[in-house]
Amino acid sequence: MPGKFAILMDGGFVKKKLKQTTKNFPSVADFRTEVARIKAHPALVGHDLLRVYFYDAPPASGAMTNPISQAQINLNAHPDHPKNVSLHQLLEVEPDFALRMGESAIHGWTIGNSALKQMARTPRQLVATDMVPNIEQKGVDLRIGLDIARLALREMVSAVVVVTGDSDLVPAFKFARREGCRVYLDHMGHSVRRELKVHADLIL
Repeated sequence: MPGKFAILMDGGFVKKKLKQTTKNFPSVADFRTEVARIKAHPALVGHDLLRVYFYDAPPASGAMTNPISQAQINLNAHPDHPKNVSLHQLLEVEPDFALRMGESAIHGWTIGNSALKQMARTPRQLVATDMVPNIEQKGVDLRIGLDIARLALREMVSAVVVVTGDSDLVPAFKFARREGCRVYLDHMGHSVRRELKVHADLIL
């Protein structure tokens, strides 16, 4: 008998995929469209949506000094900083949405991918523009995994739809399935590791 289901969105992943599709920073309307697309899937017909859980981290803030040029950059001045803050504030009051926020940790500087590729072809000295801030989201995967386990253990839903491309969630997928909860994976057309697909009941 159809029951309830929950949607768990890896915010950083979904924002990146929506940017690629729309060529713009995603809006609340874009997330509403994604939720409607998922709800319309035949496997979920007759099911009631419990809630959409959205996992992200606040944008990194503060000043950093480039190790080569010694120039300072203000992370708050990045064009996406206010957009992220606004998106989080709007989603907080969106019906049936619940935000689960991790942290943004700054680990200094690292060499950008494009610079690494260039230097692999033609070795050269590092320049200031090769360096990019090394910023990591912490606690996001953990919160997704804990909520998958909680929803399955308490039998709050009969299925979870996890929108992600992160294979670190495989243990949570396996746990939920052992508890009798169906796990649906939505990778939004992104290339993902086989293990993530193997431990999902269905790929949307």
